[in-house]
Amino acid sequence: MGIINAFVDWMNSWLWSPYLLPIILIGGGIFFTIRTGLVQIRLFPEMFKVVMEKPANKDGVSSFGALMVSTASRVGTGNIIGVCTAIVSGGPGAIFWMWITAILGGANAFVESTLAQIYKKKDREGNYYGGPSFYMQDALHARWLGVLFAILIIITYAVGYNMLAAYNLQSTFATFSFYKGTSTAAIIGVVLAVLFAMCVLGGAKKLINITGWMVPVMGTLYVAISLIVLVMNGKNLGAMFGMIFSNAFDFKAIFGGFAGSCIMLGLKRGLYSNEAGMGSAPNAAARADVAHPVKQGLVQSLSVFIDTLLICTATAFMCLSTLKVAPTDFLGADGAADAAGYVQACLGETLGGIGPVFIAVSMSLFAFTTLIGNYSYCESCFAFILKRALTKTEATVFRIVATVLVFLGTITSAALAWNTADMMQGLMVLTNIPSIVILSGVACKCLKDYTDQKKAGKDPVFKAANIGLSEDEVECWK
Repeated sequence: MGIINAFVDWMNSWLWSPYLLPIILIGGGIFFTIRTGLVQIRLFPEMFKVVMEKPANKDGVSSFGALMVSTASRVGTGNIIGVCTAIVSGGPGAIFWMWITAILGGANAFVESTLAQIYKKKDREGNYYGGPSFYMQDALHARWLGVLFAILIIITYAVGYNMLAAYNLQSTFATFSFYKGTSTAAIIGVVLAVLFAMCVLGGAKKLINITGWMVPVMGTLYVAISLIVLVMNGKNLGAMFGMIFSNAFDFKAIFGGFAGSCIMLGLKRGLYSNEAGMGSAPNAAARADVAHPVKQGLVQSLSVFIDTLLICTATAFMCLSTLKVAPTDFLGADGAADAAGYVQACLGETLGGIGPVFIAVSMSLFAFTTLIGNYSYCESCFAFILKRALTKTEATVFRIVATVLVFLGTITSAALAWNTADMMQGLMVLTNIPSIVILSGVACKCLKDYTDQKKAGKDPVFKAANIGLSEDEVECWK
């Protein structure tokens, strides 16, 4: 374990240095924002129109269905524990930099998901599938890169993210009197693993049905409670915004220790929460049965805003508006943040005994849909690597392994769980964003085709030839 920890720490010190991933994330977001003409802002109203469109095939996955799968992965423990970790470790200003990653990340999400739609495939049953591995293979003509990316997704989501989600879920119960350390964590792990197994053994369609109703219900309830807390703490809002912006632009403190600064924590936890630019959501986006790739690009941009600008902000405001609870009180001597303790203390101060219970229930729902959403990305990656679908036996074995990893996540250490997730998401960004920068011209031509048809009063329908792609380059838009 010591060797593993040392290796993960070394990788993160390289990946998350000021000169690598921060530049790629922010620079990529600025590049795509400019090249698409601020698509994430300019076409924001259009996002709400296309998200409710029905698929052409009644058995196909709708835009809304694909949105819910990607949002199930995005909206999870990062929206509660990730946000609070950023605040405790980096300061209130981390929230401002999370907002920046979301606004710029909306353009990243648009480009990667539009590309996933353009280069998607269709199976024998008429279902669509695809993702970054396919546009790396078919558009960049680099199958080796697609295989590498598929492996990164499997390790990131089945191992890194799912173990972290399981750990974060059980950590919210640590403040209750019945919690007895590892023994209680193990019991929670068994229950969580059994529920997870019951869902994943039902197959991908069942995953979409489960997340389709759980995500909007829990998200709406969570935002509603946050508004109640804000109203109760209304007199503190001015001071709260003062803390956020003064800390966000305290450049002396930021550059005095950049690795633990609000900028770095905002970028890391913003990426962990909304995943924009990582290449994960395009795997869900490719499944949607839409008339034009841009429609799903817009839908995935909306998912980033829902995740960070709405739900992450709700968590931050609930905590920071409770001025009596100081984030620094929950930073351990070893630098570890007791994020669960912080958010529960904040809500306990405002709502009394029901506050910690509400967070524990919310975390349970958020984490569970995260586990399902994360898992849904993995089987298609195996199919890409093997050039065939998993057999029934292979799928069952992988689902059992994924279930065991969920259990192990509940009893692992916080530092290893977070650091592994940071390393793996960093490697995905390092592979995906340069790829979509190279292919951004294709996505921009597709966007122009969409807006031109809208200006002509048409309901946009895409054909590959419209943007100069031959029938040999794409499978589903001939």
